[in-house]
Amino acid sequence: MAEKVNLTIDGVEIEADAGSMIIQAAMDNGLYIPYLCYYPGMKPYGACRMCVVKAESPGPDGSFRPLPGNPASCTTPISEGMKVETNTDDLIHLRKGVMELLISEHPHGCLNCHRIDLCGPSDVCLRHVSVNDRCVTCPKNERCELKDTVRYMEMELTTPLTYNNRHLPLDVKDPYWDMDMNLCIVCARCVRACDEVRGDKAITLKQKSGRSIIGTAQGTSLLESGCEFCGACIDVCPTGAIVERDYKWDKAEKQVTTTCPHCPVGCQLTLDINKRNKLVRSIPEREAPANQGMACFKGKFGLDFVNNKNRLKSPQIKKNGQLQNVSWPEALNYTAERLSDFQQNGEYSVLVSPRSTNEDSFVAQKFARSVMNSNNVDISSNINADTEKTLKDMIGGRPQNLNWSLLNSKCIVVVGSNLTEEQNVLGVPIKQAISKGSKLLVIDQRETELTRYADIWIRPRVGTDATVIGAIMRTIVDESLEDHDFISKKCVNFDDLRGSLWDFDLNKVGQTTGISQDTIRQAARMIATSGPASFLYGLETLELTHQNNLVAAIINLCLMTGNIDKPSAGIYPLFYGANERGAKDMGCTPTKSINKYNEKSDGIEFINIRDALASKRIKAIHLIGDSPNYHNGFHDDFIETLDSVEFLILQDSLNSDLLKIADVVLPSAAFSEKDGTYTNMEGRIQSVRQAMGPKGDEDEDWRILSQIAQRMGNSEFDYTNSESVFHEIKDTIPNYEGIDREKISLGNQFTSFTSIAKFKFSSIELISETNASRNEEKYPLLLAPGRVLQDPDRDAEIETHEDMYRITRSEIVEINEQDAILIGASEGDLINVTGKNFEFTGIAHVNGIHQGMVASTSLFGSLIESMSNSEYTDPVINLQSLVLSPVNIKKLAGSKKE
Repeated sequence: MAEKVNLTIDGVEIEADAGSMIIQAAMDNGLYIPYLCYYPGMKPYGACRMCVVKAESPGPDGSFRPLPGNPASCTTPISEGMKVETNTDDLIHLRKGVMELLISEHPHGCLNCHRIDLCGPSDVCLRHVSVNDRCVTCPKNERCELKDTVRYMEMELTTPLTYNNRHLPLDVKDPYWDMDMNLCIVCARCVRACDEVRGDKAITLKQKSGRSIIGTAQGTSLLESGCEFCGACIDVCPTGAIVERDYKWDKAEKQVTTTCPHCPVGCQLTLDINKRNKLVRSIPEREAPANQGMACFKGKFGLDFVNNKNRLKSPQIKKNGQLQNVSWPEALNYTAERLSDFQQNGEYSVLVSPRSTNEDSFVAQKFARSVMNSNNVDISSNINADTEKTLKDMIGGRPQNLNWSLLNSKCIVVVGSNLTEEQNVLGVPIKQAISKGSKLLVIDQRETELTRYADIWIRPRVGTDATVIGAIMRTIVDESLEDHDFISKKCVNFDDLRGSLWDFDLNKVGQTTGISQDTIRQAARMIATSGPASFLYGLETLELTHQNNLVAAIINLCLMTGNIDKPSAGIYPLFYGANERGAKDMGCTPTKSINKYNEKSDGIEFINIRDALASKRIKAIHLIGDSPNYHNGFHDDFIETLDSVEFLILQDSLNSDLLKIADVVLPSAAFSEKDGTYTNMEGRIQSVRQAMGPKGDEDEDWRILSQIAQRMGNSEFDYTNSESVFHEIKDTIPNYEGIDREKISLGNQFTSFTSIAKFKFSSIELISETNASRNEEKYPLLLAPGRVLQDPDRDAEIETHEDMYRITRSEIVEINEQDAILIGASEGDLINVTGKNFEFTGIAHVNGIHQGMVASTSLFGSLIESMSNSEYTDPVINLQSLVLSPVNIKKLAGSKKE
């Protein structure tokens, strides 16, 4: 627990953490000191001088000695016994003088007018005819910290200083945000948030005509400047200088805090809902333990699908080959009647959405097992084999590591994960840790954003990741770098593992993986000697058949170095869907029995979605929600495989391609219209709260399933609300026993963790390169697509199209020398790359990439561009992930690219 310091502010005795600045100590105790440039979580800056105070500290003899001048409370640390005054007459006078200077360059006509609430943006000011730049014309009206500060200081409407309009043009050509430097007070919060907090440096302070303004750090557009479009700059801006473009003029009628539906980090977002029942903006919660005020491009700009006009608003049944609107009773009766034909031999399958709540997922698996007698239950975001058994056997189950514990890890190992896109906010503590000196090792065939930060980037041949880790362990054993004390006291079977490591001769591994012995040794020493280490794995680049072997290797390495059951160390399995962990907890997996409803099922067990459909044993399939994995390349043949299904039920909130093949469509509520819970990747159970009213006749998924079950004669689905479902979850799911639903909103309710007496090492297999995903004749090579925020060595070509910036650069295609010879290509030639569902042209770069692989790394700005221009009802679902893909390449006729 942090050491506490006692001090007095304006006569109030308070207690604060040692090392805190005066202003933060005041905030933590509910006291207010005016400020504009300060922001919690950032380094003290001291630019605006609004937070000046008078302070004195006791000396050795007990007498108080004043600090010189009027120190800024944001840069002055507290000390034991300190006395602080914040509102003396001279301090108030000083602050007003500072504010007059600030607003002399800021439109201020309405900053303190008592009639502002009666005015509209187009109204003429009746009191001051000269006023033409007014607060009511600013998109940050009533959300402006500058106005709040002026009102707190009870300043007059006018300033004796002449208003100096900068007449700077608005910057509105980048996606999603508008920037108006006429409203900027140069507090530099946005620049510091980008640099200090996010670690991106996409925007900076620039000089223009002798004035400091905000601009891109590289080039003319955020698309090329390294921006990850997280919206942090918008969230910290105290004025209307940087705002969200969509709905920027809309005022929130209510605000509701809920959980983001896009990824498993579990970010808490406050949704602003206007009077027309529209979501107009999302703001990350600063105090939320899962995200600590952070969000990403998906949570900040990817929630507008709830406002889409193509929302499904009424049930539909296919009649004469066409979907037709029907009533709920007719749709439910028809569905129940048809499903009664598929209640045997595992002929029914249900796939829940990664956005389904725990309550939805629990009722879905209960319906499958107790009504339909089938174990064919899964979550559509699941792209991995069932590695839970490996975790359970070796360390007792899934670890309970916290996202922000990564901040203090001294060594971070990331295996097969593009987490800066798939679990974006998790990258924030990683980048902050690196800025403080932590080491980073990335094992991945693709060039991702984290490879740019890595001390060591290991790029092995496809399928040989576990072999690389085996060689790292062999080196640790050979050099006696393992944690002998931890192994002897807390682990078993180490001798068996050590025996299996003799197969991992470094010379042999080098030939198999393409990684040098020196690189293996450097990685081994870094992991073993740096301090507490964290291991994160996504398994995005590995075939299902080899995933358990890799997970076992990672756990072995973690145990060998004593990095489990220790602060700021451990293993992080990376899920994909927002509630994938919760869905699996509820029993939405086909391969294990975790609750009583499995006992009633004699259905056939399958490992994953594709195997279940390929078996041809499934005759009725129930899809709850659309999924990114139906579109992003992980399951690119999924929709085609549904042709063999006799009966398809779709429960969804949006119009999509799935409607073309559905026999019944049941409109379900979006995440913003339902109550329930999610379980994030930490095991933290969080609330999903209804923020919006219904758009039509949609309903929550658990209620739809319950009504079908009742019509099929099952009386065990008589739930009154989502809370009653959660009560059954607590009674049925062991890890949720004792969870207090009323305390979930505090963010400190976790699923229980199964511990074992001794951790268990497991032997691993040496894997050579795998080729199972290739078609040697049609697609003989594997493409490893990469994506990074910025490429400082190559200028992006930014053009303006329909008043918006877009990237038009040609991509580089990395190719092995032998593969280049086979197609007659040389450095600089234009190469065509063709996959199953894509094609592009790039410039050949002949380098040391492994034979049989090609790679191309694009800019993240291109992904944002496609998202902002997308015509899909839910653009985030249709974003392309970095999937290893079989391809064919050929040299294009003509001259080299100039």
